[in-house]
Amino acid sequence: MPSAPPQPVQLACPSCGTRFRSLVYTIVDGGEQPELKAALLTGQLNVAVCPGCGLASMLSAPLIYHDAGKQLFLVYVPQELNSQPKEIEQFVGDASAFMLRALPADAPRGYLLAPRRFLTLQSLIEAIYEADGVSAEDLRRQNRYVEILTELVNLVEDDAQFTEAAQRYTAELTPEFFATLDAFINATNDAQAHMRTMLIKVREKLQAHVARAAALAAAEEVKAAIERLRTASDDELPAAVHELRPLIDYGFFELWTEQIEAAEAAGDTATAQMLTARRTRILELVEAIDRAAQELFERGSALIDAVLSTPDPVAALRERAAEVDEGLLTVISASIAAAHHAGSVELVEQLEKLATAAQDIIESRLSPEDRFINELLAQETTAEATRLLRKNVTKITPDLARRLNERAAEEEKRANQAVAERLRQLAREASALLF
Repeated sequence: MPSAPPQPVQLACPSCGTRFRSLVYTIVDGGEQPELKAALLTGQLNVAVCPGCGLASMLSAPLIYHDAGKQLFLVYVPQELNSQPKEIEQFVGDASAFMLRALPADAPRGYLLAPRRFLTLQSLIEAIYEADGVSAEDLRRQNRYVEILTELVNLVEDDAQFTEAAQRYTAELTPEFFATLDAFINATNDAQAHMRTMLIKVREKLQAHVARAAALAAAEEVKAAIERLRTASDDELPAAVHELRPLIDYGFFELWTEQIEAAEAAGDTATAQMLTARRTRILELVEAIDRAAQELFERGSALIDAVLSTPDPVAALRERAAEVDEGLLTVISASIAAAHHAGSVELVEQLEKLATAAQDIIESRLSPEDRFINELLAQETTAEATRLLRKNVTKITPDLARRLNERAAEEEKRANQAVAERLRQLAREASALLF
């Protein structure tokens, strides 16, 4: 449908008194004007920027949001305008008539006869998000991002205060946060060039902050790994090295060697000798782990190649079910990633079918208790796992409670404390439901 043009308005800046003209939109079609929809959702629509001092002000204006595809006809009239009911009805009627004329003859029209009215602009925006399938939790997260961005924009010229704020919000500087920031930047128009520049500066400084924080976290993680391997007993060392293998690289051994050299410089020969012997043992264990991983990969790759060469790869894999294990799933996953990278769509589809079949084979070997536990762990939240547990009271047996505790102990040995605690919680709930 044709878009409704913005209306020019004459303004006086409340800060410096500069008089200027700006444009105000009173009708936004979300289906036909995605750029205006993005500006509305990010708080950039109907924002006037003074050319004299750069002050940005939100214009108080009535707004109609329309989306024929979602059959949305939303109306917001700011209360501060003190509009008379007759004026509001005239505004809504004119907008409805404009849309009726513009819609194709076979398009639904009934929703235009019953517009949804909102007392606040925020509630209208929430309705748009809801229609787009955005949950209330996602919306609260977006609002939180907006709060953070507002503070950071105000502090971007003060390096010390900006750094302090960025440190407070480090945990919230997720990819989703940066996607929101990019949306704000893309929603700015030419009249908001100053705001765009500020937002881009915020993004650059935050990206540098996140990179520094990641580097520091990685360094601390390696230091913690060194301390753990240094103090582990001979019996504990193989399991600890296996768990920490991703952190054991050239930089790890550089830091370990520095500790040996520091002990030698301090005349602590016993410590230097202990660290040297421990380093040698860690190298041996790492080489053994890597050899085993290479053998697993070669064995898995050979099995995959063999079944793919048959007319029915899934049936061939089931015939060799004895060779299917978790290691094969890892190899299939790596093969899928490589096929994706190579752009081989057909191979990706074949490998995904093999992954499903391999998972089914592994699941078939599990006890009923382990299958149910895996289903519980697959839930996104602890609350969802608890609900699933309570919906399946017939599966709650002494064997299930025992196996939950056994699985928790296994995860604790692997240092997966979060998973272990989740299993312990489920074990407590299962035990409580037994009595």
